[in-house]
Amino acid sequence: MSDTVPPPEVIYVEGHKVACNGGGGPLGHPLVYLELGEEGVAECGYCDRKFVHQDRMSDEHAHDYESPAPRPEGGH
Repeated sequence: MSDTVPPPEVIYVEGHKVACNGGGGPLGHPLVYLELGEEGVAECGYCDRKFVHQDRMSDEHAHDYESPAPRPEGGH
């Protein structure tokens, strides 16, 4: 049995504001909004997902990010 904890998920995004719900469903968490700030990085306090602005993207593969935040139809 291994005691190794997997690293948090890193998600590269275009904007400086993101929303996180832990993936939704029964294992998700309340919807929270995060701002990436000057460093271009934010970490969710619930699920430890790390959001990184695409300008800071490394050679790692990026995950497609789809905001869980509700939006009015036709509005962006």
